[in-house]
Amino acid sequence: MPQSKENIGWLSSARYDQPLESTTEKKWRMMAESLNYQFIIIGFSSGLLPQSFKQHVNFLLLPQPPTAILRYLTFFLLTPLITLWLILARDVQILVAQSPFEGAVGAFAKQASRLFGCKISLIVENHNNFEADLFLQRKIPLAKLYRYLMMGAAKYAFHHADVLRVISQSTHDRAAYFAPNRPMVRFMTWSDTDIFRETQRAKPLADCRDFVYAGVLIPRKGVHHLLEAFSKLNTADSQLYLVGHPENAHYAAELQQQAQTLGIAERVHFVGGVDQRRLAQYLADARAMILPSLSEGLGRVVVEAMLVGTPVIASRVGGIPDMITDGENGYLVTPEAVDELSEAMQQMLVKPNISEMGEKARNFAQGFFSPEGYVAGYGELFSIAESQLARV
Repeated sequence: MPQSKENIGWLSSARYDQPLESTTEKKWRMMAESLNYQFIIIGFSSGLLPQSFKQHVNFLLLPQPPTAILRYLTFFLLTPLITLWLILARDVQILVAQSPFEGAVGAFAKQASRLFGCKISLIVENHNNFEADLFLQRKIPLAKLYRYLMMGAAKYAFHHADVLRVISQSTHDRAAYFAPNRPMVRFMTWSDTDIFRETQRAKPLADCRDFVYAGVLIPRKGVHHLLEAFSKLNTADSQLYLVGHPENAHYAAELQQQAQTLGIAERVHFVGGVDQRRLAQYLADARAMILPSLSEGLGRVVVEAMLVGTPVIASRVGGIPDMITDGENGYLVTPEAVDELSEAMQQMLVKPNISEMGEKARNFAQGFFSPEGYVAGYGELFSIAESQLARV
């Protein structure tokens, strides 16, 4: 008889729809087909009711309350019980926590399961600057207490982690600081890069004059600095497209007012959130993609822009320097340095060999990430976790 697949518990605060949207569906289909495991995903539903369904993998989805604080309470109250049940009733031996905060739940379940004689290997992932990013996104009430609780949860998770997954040199360094001597595997977050590889430019890069920003509209992304830099350009024939969900509605409204005040409202287009195919086309129509973030774990959209042959101007923060070689496949700028950002955009507009820069960007991105490499990265993580279980 064929050997039954092992169960892996996946702790995430991500939201999932039924059926899965196409990019997420492809990710889980590849994971299920390529790896010899059964995945059980804990996350949030898209509404106020819990959901349970199977589409390539099993989803156990919590109800999604309307506010962030209620979502946190829901996750941290219910997920430990569900995770412990998965360990005891579904024989889960490997837990994947998609951040140090979800990792605290995994650490609790790992310790509690020992009372029942169960052995668990905990994989904790670090995708960003978890110490600061949330406070750069929005105002947090009782920020000092919040930071204290967050850091306590993260340290607890790293202390009990068996394997680490990181996405960049900067996330590697922070994870290694909190959990030295743990085995670590590094690979980028998921992207359906086939969409970007297949997207054709409507006109040559040298003929493009517009800029595009791709990402949610939150203060951490530095879009207000981009608007100011754009207003300083010595040209009136370029448009700026802001492609991304207005996650912070107050900030998005401030950006629209800023564009009016700067006199560039007619040339700044608030596109909103789009699917991957439309995003790929916006990127392919641009002279450059701009990512003026104040903090960034990696910046997946940098790779996505490069795959359509579009150079990138981005802040010298987090994992972005892992991907951009200044002057070769894009430009690196100091975060919050408006004049420096504006100068880089101006240089991009007048650069005589822009097509060569775009081709270098594409060549780099093609070797940096693939869906197959993503799946192989998890295969390596699970192999390490299994070998550790065998030694316990």
